[in-house]
Amino acid sequence: MRRVFAIALTFALLAPTLASAQEHHRPEVRPGVRPFMPPRGGPAQFSYRGRMINRIQVAPFVYPRGWAYRRWGIGVALPAIFLTSAYFYANWAALGLAAPEPGFQWVRYGPDLLLVNTSTGQIADAVYGAFY
Repeated sequence: MRRVFAIALTFALLAPTLASAQEHHRPEVRPGVRPFMPPRGGPAQFSYRGRMINRIQVAPFVYPRGWAYRRWGIGVALPAIFLTSAYFYANWAALGLAAPEPGFQWVRYGPDLLLVNTSTGQIADAVYGAFY
């Protein structure tokens, strides 16, 4: 009986810690941790809007301090830290993509390419897994 009580007490004490850990949605990037690299040997092509597109091999993506990979959805606002020329991707034609309209930019985020409204940060389109 004491063992059951001790286990229950342990879980009761750990529950707030576990809940707060789940609320943290941006994992901290620690020194010495390698940036996100998609697995090698994946498909060389992927389908985007009914067309087959060749993936592009590029240098590893280095996330800003405190950021790690997450899959951004269309309609979500990308934080301002990524709305700078350091993250803009000008070689969109190599992927067979249309030029961004005025006020929009293609932004690289890890292996993904996001079409973003530069004044609001809202993501208008996403090409997941464009880079390896």
